[in-house]
Amino acid sequence: MASSVVRVDLDGKPINPLTICMIGAGGFIGSHLCEKILNETQHKILALDVYNDKIKHLLEPDSLPWAGRIQFHRINIKHDSRLEGLIKMSDLTINLAAICTPADYNTRPLDTIYSNFIDALPVAKYCSENGKRLIHFSTCEVYGKTIGSFLPKDSPLRQDPAYYVLKEDASPCIFGSIEKQRWSYACAKQLIERLVYAEGAENGLEFTIVRPFNWIGPRMDFIPGVDGPSEGVPRVLACFSNALLRREPLKLVDGGESQRTFVYIKDAIEAVLLMIENPSRANGHIFNVGNPNNEVTVRQLAEMMTAVYANVSGEPALEEPTVDVSSKEFYGEGYDDSDKRIPDMTIINRQLGWNPKTSLWDLLDSTLTYQHKTYAEAIKKVMSQPTTS
Repeated sequence: MASSVVRVDLDGKPINPLTICMIGAGGFIGSHLCEKILNETQHKILALDVYNDKIKHLLEPDSLPWAGRIQFHRINIKHDSRLEGLIKMSDLTINLAAICTPADYNTRPLDTIYSNFIDALPVAKYCSENGKRLIHFSTCEVYGKTIGSFLPKDSPLRQDPAYYVLKEDASPCIFGSIEKQRWSYACAKQLIERLVYAEGAENGLEFTIVRPFNWIGPRMDFIPGVDGPSEGVPRVLACFSNALLRREPLKLVDGGESQRTFVYIKDAIEAVLLMIENPSRANGHIFNVGNPNNEVTVRQLAEMMTAVYANVSGEPALEEPTVDVSSKEFYGEGYDDSDKRIPDMTIINRQLGWNPKTSLWDLLDSTLTYQHKTYAEAIKKVMSQPTTS
């Protein structure tokens, strides 16, 4: 329940209640952010999305302690005239809307580009024209490949953080060739970042750009055939969770040698609330939000998830828990990847004093406990149904 005590910002100044227009409120990040805002603050939320499954528990019944502080508007921002009016009604707009599943970048490159660039244009435009603050969610994928990935494999420079740690204000953004359509997402996200930044420089838009580095936790993504399409390919954690629930080997694309860092959603949401409530420290900045201490290869992630799930479920791991597949086989033609994504945390630590807390083992334990509790029985029912020829 939200505290009646007056909240203060990092400089000790009282925080006035805000009206927040949250686009994409019904998704993974949006649902956790809505929960935190309603539980800990007096801010109001205009929740915009096509679906509200992940926030239904926040919308009903009217007896909830935050009743009247959240309104759901079923809107597709591609073609809804209500968007500008809702932005005008708000003090702050948070744009979370995106197609952000790697399997879609090759198979739906046009949808990916339109969703992440074209559809975001009106949001930036309306915020700029109406003098409204914008927190825009981008991605760590805008960095593309590291400089280190182009060095010889035996080069000692590969160990130098200058060649692989990603800095908001210094690291180049290196993408693959045009035929590698996997980079359609990253290019669209980078271009909308540049437009938002230009609106700030030329027209005075107050903005903050967030670059998430693999935010993980309950309600992330979908489990194919249960709460998403049976033919869908979600992101890596949900892919691995789906395989564990079905007692199938975890598929390692190109050997699972890519390295990633993972941060717990509840840690990351703390950072976003700091951005919301400290505009003087957050405006005009791009923030990496990740946990450089939770770095593993995708193969190591698979091994950890297998061990954690055995503890959570009580089921023994498969004798052969993983299987290698090629990126072409898994994602199709045009796939490419980055070798490492390790965030530099200097700016967010300096401006907002934020550091992540949760270890990779603990965040996987929390997530897989939720996955097992929520989906195990549904998976069994799906698998027990006779197949039709």
